Amino acid sequence: MTSIIIDGRPIGPGHPPYVIAELSANHNGDLAQALQIIDAAVEAGADAVKIQTYRPDTITLKSDAPDFQITEGLWAGRTLYDLYEWAHTPWEWHEELFAHAARREITLFSSPFDPTAVDLLQGLGTAAYKIASFEAVDLPLIRYVAAQGKPMIISTGMADLEEITEAVEAAREGGCQQLALLHCVSGYPAPAADYNLATIADMAARFGVPVGLSDHTLDNTTAIASIALGACIIEKHMTLDRTGGGPDDSFSLEPAEFMTLCEGARTAWEAVGSVDYGRKSSEQGNVKFRRSLYFVKDMKAGDLVTEDCVRSVRPGYGLAPKFLELILGKKVLHDRKKNTPVNLNLIADY
Repeated sequence: MTSIIIDGRPIGPGHPPYVIAELSANHNGDLAQALQIIDAAVEAGADAVKIQTYRPDTITLKSDAPDFQITEGLWAGRTLYDLYEWAHTPWEWHEELFAHAARREITLFSSPFDPTAVDLLQGLGTAAYKIASFEAVDLPLIRYVAAQGKPMIISTGMADLEEITEAVEAAREGGCQQLALLHCVSGYPAPAADYNLATIADMAARFGVPVGLSDHTLDNTTAIASIALGACIIEKHMTLDRTGGGPDDSFSLEPAEFMTLCEGARTAWEAVGSVDYGRKSSEQGNVKFRRSLYFVKDMKAGDLVTEDCVRSVRPGYGLAPKFLELILGKKVLHDRKKNTPVNLNLIADY
């Protein structure tokens, strides 16, 4: 399973990176803003937009007990239920979001957080499913998603190697034929030093699937660097305004930054290329400026080639400098003016 296909787009080694704009909670409760983010993702050059499909009651319990209190981080002071009530994408928006994405010719898919969300998305004809990092340990959910017969991307934030292995096995046992993994650090934001991007190649080798990066750092450096280490997918949060005050705005990219990400990721992929020691097309015009052997004195037929009459200089129209030792002491066959190139047909007994 070295590559997968989502909505007709091949993803994997040998294909340009697949860039996903994570809309998440950045609609801030406004459908019009959600639609604008889809538009902005199209204009930035994203391949897909991802949303999240849950209601607060499908993802947590309405409780003020200590277990359900958030005491640190961006959302400190809220209960889980309050956070997800604030952040969720209303299910009644989904049809319009999918329709708008279709009109804008960009792929839209979602992270479902329970089987009812999967059923909703399946009814809307989603092209793929994403399992969020926090749900990577929900093996029954992974199996249920796998049974839908669509490509699946599993994010691995917080999961150790054993848990990732279990998630992959659950996907395959459930019938998933097209699986990808995202290396992820589930900090919001996450420091670049936590990412250990070398894990991407190891993960790809261990599981034999395309591997990408879910990036929660505050700029594009980590995401673009991951391309050089084999990342096939980049997922990053996108907002219209980082100061918008929503749950995820503060660690999301604004449209101009997301466009830079798309351009930078694809440039990095082109730069990685393949092993090639041949002369490149952009170099052809500069070959003539390499060093070569030139006469620095007027030479008569029969003169011996000595070190004081030949030099290695630019341009490159003469004999390569590596031949200097071979022509020293040999006779010149024809008269030559100084500042003219040395060629083999001018040297006797070569």
